[in-house]
Amino acid sequence: METPDVGIPPQLARRMSMAEQYEYLHTKVVRRRTLVTAGAVAGGLLTGCSGSGSTRTTPSPTASRAPGAAVAPFGRHLAFGADPKTQMRISWQVPAAVRRPYVRIGVRPDDLGRRIEAEVRDLHTPQVQGVRAAVEQYYVHAALDALLPGTTYYYGVGHDGFDPASPEHRSIIGSFRTAPAKARSFVFTAFGDQGVGEAAALNDKLLLRQKPAFHLHAGDICYANPTGRGKDSDAYDPTHWDLFMQQTEPVAKSVPWMVTTGNHDMEAWYSPDGYGGQLARFSLPDNGFDPRRAPGVYAFTYGNVGVVALDANDVSYEIPANLGHTDGRQTEWLDRKLGELRKTVDFVVVFFHHCAYSTSTHASDGGVRAEWVPLFTKHQVDLVINGHNHVYERTDAVRDGRVGKPVPIGASTDPRRDGIVYVTAGGGGKDLYGFPAGVKESYEGRVADEDSVTTFQWTRSRLAKAETVEWSRVRYRGFSLLSVEAEAGTAPRLKVSALASSGERIDYFEVRRGG
Repeated sequence: METPDVGIPPQLARRMSMAEQYEYLHTKVVRRRTLVTAGAVAGGLLTGCSGSGSTRTTPSPTASRAPGAAVAPFGRHLAFGADPKTQMRISWQVPAAVRRPYVRIGVRPDDLGRRIEAEVRDLHTPQVQGVRAAVEQYYVHAALDALLPGTTYYYGVGHDGFDPASPEHRSIIGSFRTAPAKARSFVFTAFGDQGVGEAAALNDKLLLRQKPAFHLHAGDICYANPTGRGKDSDAYDPTHWDLFMQQTEPVAKSVPWMVTTGNHDMEAWYSPDGYGGQLARFSLPDNGFDPRRAPGVYAFTYGNVGVVALDANDVSYEIPANLGHTDGRQTEWLDRKLGELRKTVDFVVVFFHHCAYSTSTHASDGGVRAEWVPLFTKHQVDLVINGHNHVYERTDAVRDGRVGKPVPIGASTDPRRDGIVYVTAGGGGKDLYGFPAGVKESYEGRVADEDSVTTFQWTRSRLAKAETVEWSRVRYRGFSLLSVEAEAGTAPRLKVSALASSGERIDYFEVRRGG
C-alpha cells in the first residue's frame, strides 16, 4: 500500500505513526511562521555533505561563512557548572559559521568589560536520500568560572563583527544569578516531555512566573526524533532543534536549564550511543561518572538541596537501545554520589526520564525499579521526578514497592520513616496521555481516590507484566509543571506544588526531615 502524499517524504512517512505524521505537518507550519532569525540567514549559507554524522569543535572547512555582522546569535541557554556558586555555562546557536565567538560579562549591563572566549561545536547531520537534506548546525559554548556567589551578572554573546556591547545590540543583554554562599530558601521547577508548540511555550511562561533558581528538564526535550527508539531508522528532523532553542530562549537565557536524557533524545546519527547531539547542544556539569559517554548524568548542590541527574536509557527494559550502556558504572556512581550528598545537604532530589512508578501509557519501568529504587531507599532520597508519561501523577510515600504512608493532597511525609514520593511531571507540552480505563483523574478540587489501579510494569524480556497498585494518589491529564520551594533553617522542608498551565494549583505536599 502506497503512502499518500500528505507533504511528508514517503520514506519518512512509512516509518511514522499517524500521530507522528500529524506532528510533523504541524511543525512545518510552525517552522514557517516562527523560524525567522535562523532561516533568514541560514537559507543561503548552511552547507553540508552526505556521510556519517559528526560533531566538530571548529566549523567545517567546507562551511560557507557570512559576514559576522549578518549572523545573529539565538537560542541562548544557561547551565550550572559543577559548582553553581562560582560556575555558569552559557550556550547559544548561530545559523552560520563565525570567527572567534565570545561572551562579554559584567556586574552592570552597561559595563561588560570581561571577555571570555567560546568554542563552536559544529553538528553535521547527513543527508538521507528522499527524506532530508544534509544540515549543518553551530552551537557555541562558554565556560564562566571564578564567579562570586550570590551575585547577578549581565552578559552578551557575540563574535567577530557582532559585538553585544555595541549600542545596536544592547537589547539582547541577558542576566543570571549565581547560587548563594549560604543556604537560603529558593524555588526550582521541573517537567519533562516538552517539544515545540503553544502548550510548551505556555508552560515556559508559567515557569518564569515562579522565578526559579533553576529548572530541571526530565528528558524528551525537543522531539526532533519523534520515534524515540534510539535507532538510525527513527524519523528525524534536526532543524526542529532550531525551533526549540528559539522557543526556550526567553526563559533559559536567565534560568539555568538543567536537562537529562530521554528516549527521544537518543539520536543515532551522531554517535553509536546517540548522545553526540546532546554533547553538541548542551554544556552540563562534568562531574558525572563519564560526561562524554553520558552527558545527562551529573550532580550539583544548590543551597540545602543536592540534585542528581540520571540517564535512564541505561537501565530501561521498555526501550533497550542503550540498556547496559555503562556496564553498571552509572549505578555505582549513583550509589557513591547519593552517599556523599546525604552527609552534606538537607534534601536529595533525583530526576530522570523513565518512570519508576506510574500507571499511565508507558507505566513503570522494571529496569529502573531493579537498579535504582533500592539505592533511593538506602540513601533516603527525598523526591524523585520523572517524565516519559505525558501526564501529572504523584504517588503516596512508597516503601518496598507498597504504600509506606498515604500522602493525600496537602499532607507531609518524612522519607526516613515513610518512604519516597515519586512524581511523574510529563505534562511539559507534548501531546497528552491518559490513565487506565475506568480510572478517574484525582487532583486538588476534584479528588477521586481509587483504592487500587490495574496497570503494568516492563520486564527485562520486554513483556508488560500486569500489577494492581495502591500508590497512585494524584492524577491529572493536562499540561503542567512542578514548582518546589526549598526552605532552609532549623526546620527545613520541601514545599512541592504542581501547577496546571493555567497557573491553577492541582497538587501540593511537603517533605520534611524533622526530629
